[in-house]
Amino acid sequence: MGMIEETCELMLDWDKIRNMPKENHVIPVAVQNINTKEVILVAYTNEEALKESIRLKKAVFWSTSRNKLWFKGAESGNTFTLNHIFVNCEQNSLVYQVTPDKGNICHTSYNGVANNCYYRELDMETMKLINLNEKNKGE
Repeated sequence: MGMIEETCELMLDWDKIRNMPKENHVIPVAVQNINTKEVILVAYTNEEALKESIRLKKAVFWSTSRNKLWFKGAESGNTFTLNHIFVNCEQNSLVYQVTPDKGNICHTSYNGVANNCYYRELDMETMKLINLNEKNKGE
């Protein structure tokens, strides 16, 4: 994992979408575990990735960092079966309800146990990130 995944410093990427090439128009996709209702991650899709997701019934996204299709779990085996796709009122974001096929969700882990991608909470007083794994250890 890199520094961004391990830091307690808030380092939001405000330019993520702004710097996308125009030929790769994307919209955000919130990915939700169908069983727990937990939000696993937020990714991006374009028309090609959406069509591939529907065809395969697996979560496929557009990687904004690599500028190519990202078949979730192609390397790790941690794929998501796509159960439902919901479209918001303005048709500019989606929710994929998925079943994680292996249980591992994110490329991060805590003591060898996979996280979801939302494992840190912003302390609104200090503006520091709190690792929920550390916070919950004492409870």
